[in-house]
Amino acid sequence: MESWQTEYQKSISNPVDFWERASELVHWFQKADKILDDGKQPLYQWFSGSKSNICYNCLDVNLQEGRGDKPALIWESPVSASSQTYTFGEVFHEVGLIANGLRNLGVEKGDRVVIYMPNIPQAVFSMLACARIGAIHSVVFGGFAPPELAKRIDDADPKAILYASHAFEKGQVINYQSLVDEALDLVEKPLKVAVRFNRMEGAQESRHRPICWNDLKLHGNDVATCEHLDPSDPLYILYTSGTTGNPKGVIHDHTGYMLALKWSMQHVYQINEGDVFWAASDIGWAVGHSYIVYGPMLAGACALLYEGKPVGTPDETIYWQLCQKHHVKTLFTAPTALRSIKAKDPEGKKMGAFKLPNLKAVFLAGERSDTDTLSWLEKNLKVPAIDHWWQTETGWPMTATCLGYDGQSMKQGSCGRPVPGYQIEVVDDSGKPLPTNQAGNIVVRLPLPPGTLPSLWNNDKGFVDTYLSNFPGYFETYDAGYFDEDHNLWIISRTDDVINCAGHRLSTAQIEEVLSCHEDVAECAVVGVKDALKSQVPVGFVVLNQGSEPMDNKQLTSQLIDKVKHDLGAVWAFKTLFVVPALPKTRSGKVLRNVLRNLLDGEPAKVPPTIEDLGVLEQVRQAISLRMP
Repeated sequence: MESWQTEYQKSISNPVDFWERASELVHWFQKADKILDDGKQPLYQWFSGSKSNICYNCLDVNLQEGRGDKPALIWESPVSASSQTYTFGEVFHEVGLIANGLRNLGVEKGDRVVIYMPNIPQAVFSMLACARIGAIHSVVFGGFAPPELAKRIDDADPKAILYASHAFEKGQVINYQSLVDEALDLVEKPLKVAVRFNRMEGAQESRHRPICWNDLKLHGNDVATCEHLDPSDPLYILYTSGTTGNPKGVIHDHTGYMLALKWSMQHVYQINEGDVFWAASDIGWAVGHSYIVYGPMLAGACALLYEGKPVGTPDETIYWQLCQKHHVKTLFTAPTALRSIKAKDPEGKKMGAFKLPNLKAVFLAGERSDTDTLSWLEKNLKVPAIDHWWQTETGWPMTATCLGYDGQSMKQGSCGRPVPGYQIEVVDDSGKPLPTNQAGNIVVRLPLPPGTLPSLWNNDKGFVDTYLSNFPGYFETYDAGYFDEDHNLWIISRTDDVINCAGHRLSTAQIEEVLSCHEDVAECAVVGVKDALKSQVPVGFVVLNQGSEPMDNKQLTSQLIDKVKHDLGAVWAFKTLFVVPALPKTRSGKVLRNVLRNLLDGEPAKVPPTIEDLGVLEQVRQAISLRMP
């Protein structure tokens, strides 16, 4: 086994050679004539001239190598009392029917298809089917409310939407049909095709006349030809919260993404043919795309797809039940999930009742992992708890303790060392490198490795302006942190207004947009504050219009909180709102969000000398003290 230090240096000193050797891991219809094309800097292209398809590598290659009767996907849904295992051959059959069904509906290479489903096998099959025919899928997390779904439909301009009639959560049924109907009423461009998968008998009628799921597959053949795709052909669009309040369409391609995932399964997670890998996430997030749908199948492994919660479906032992039942080798989850379990089983006694000889590691990502939870997990499971760091934009880990290499060191609280391919640096605001143990902006030197975003959907300028302009020659992560003396990276905060709430990246600007639309609100600010369970939650402040005579403050705040839930969705976890006489600002008019955050977190407020009015700050402090412990 190679050492991390040796491989990392190879990847940085000669990335072209490193990734050319790695490219032997996957199947190509046509190999590249140029490994790295840097002719359009700062936009780079990996594997120019190649032809590939990620679905072919996920399914056809496994069938050719004799794994047709081996498990590829296990679905566990305690909320719907369902459990099912699909072999590679069965997944191939389902994907072929859907792929040909989409073709029969007129979906072609380059067309977009929006998928709005919970964690059910049909969502996985749909994603793979889109990939097979070269259509670009855009999965929208089911927790997003109709206005947010409509925004994504408008931006992607899809030819079709594939959706489920219902979702199930902790004893309640969520009517997706009504949510989709409301979203389609809001879109600016009429949708061409809607296809519904019925999860309940007697699903309500829709004014948008969806095609039945069975009819989609009825005239299909289970053998669908694979499109031979260029490295510039997008595989998917995944929308992430933006600082302007508008979602950004992050794109990933077939070619580099396919290779990076296959490489990471082996070298980061040490997952091989026949292993069971469980990413306890949602297919609507980057983790679900990379490590439920694509990564495990690329490795010839089996993915566990889970529809449920870490607690309450049915109880806090469900993770360990499923790990034991399916011989899970690696679990990948969010710290929030483990904190929820720990709150119900603080001594780990219930966890200890399960025999988990196959479980070798638990990986965590999506938010900062606290050392108390990591220690609790390692003490009771007797396996490494590995925090690692990546983003929707990168599509695969930037730092980790890579299990596929020797010579790794792991420190609780750190998110590990840079993964080979990523030249990560910490710089000050002027771009000057900072020494060990000094915090600053975390950036990645260009070119980014294969698998990372090549751009934003239809927005090269937005990509450059957002990620590549503040620190020329680098990709800006918008995370702040530092390297220690062993080159482990420590993340301490975000540098923009996107917060991590239970592993979900959410924009406070979007909440501000909803609040500011109320007729009695003059201005507002929303910040993310620390939360023991969710890592961060949003807290809002509103200033009322002068002279307005609104309802009493309690009724107003309740109305505004309900409005945010309706417009954005319950996933935003927005429950706290203060009505204040004014917002603390600099003389130039910038709201002091860091000061508000410090006050809410109970930390010393670092008041800048440019503050406009100290009296306003004191009023806000008093308002907070009346309601916060």
